[in-house]
Amino acid sequence: MAGHSKYANIKHRKGAQDKKRSNIFSKLCREITVAAKMGLPDPDMNPRLRMAVNAAKAQSVPKDNIQRSIDKASRGDTENYEEIRYEGFGPGGVSLIIEALSDNRNRTATNVRVAVSKNGGNLGAPGAVSHAFDRLGLINYPASAGDAEKVFEAALEAGAEDVTSSDDGHEIWTDQGSLHEVVKALEPVLGEAEGAKLAWRPQTMVDVGEGDAATLFKLLDALDEDDDVQTVWANYEISDDVMEKLG
Repeated sequence: MAGHSKYANIKHRKGAQDKKRSNIFSKLCREITVAAKMGLPDPDMNPRLRMAVNAAKAQSVPKDNIQRSIDKASRGDTENYEEIRYEGFGPGGVSLIIEALSDNRNRTATNVRVAVSKNGGNLGAPGAVSHAFDRLGLINYPASAGDAEKVFEAALEAGAEDVTSSDDGHEIWTDQGSLHEVVKALEPVLGEAEGAKLAWRPQTMVDVGEGDAATLFKLLDALDEDDDVQTVWANYEISDDVMEKLG
């Protein structure tokens, strides 16, 4: 799943993602199972689980699938998943942070390294690029939640740090330690968020040309196809002209 619409150009890849609907469901359900196993199996008492369930609902994951994922953790018959982060560079010098949930570290490392190296990139050591990102909380709302002014005022009152609004929706940024408190404060005004999670926000952006952009999208698609990869964060911008040429 792309980490952030502004940086990951979800629209360009929406058609490909639609074909991978079951793959997306699988990743969302894996996050639900891990969240339920790490804390209480009750979304009201487990903030991470609540956010995972809300994210699944936003992607129209059936209620039965969500409940089965929670029950799986409660029964203790699930694999032991490990949270792993990879850092590296993509085409055009784009910085990448790849987050995975894996029950086999060696398999995941090999698959991620191959996907990156085959598509114009290379992995670096831990900390290779994360210093150029800020670790923040990110809350997503659809455009239907309200106009930019309403959302900004609600976010300000709730204690958020920044808001980005566009035709695609609203992105509310918070200090990572106050993410869940801000989510709760926003619900009475804006309703349930489409998603809320800890995120990596780039400090600077890299402008990517047509040739590198095409290869970069292939790299992102390859990572999306990996069952273990949950989220990819990147610091690139692509102009509208280049996007039009890519179709």
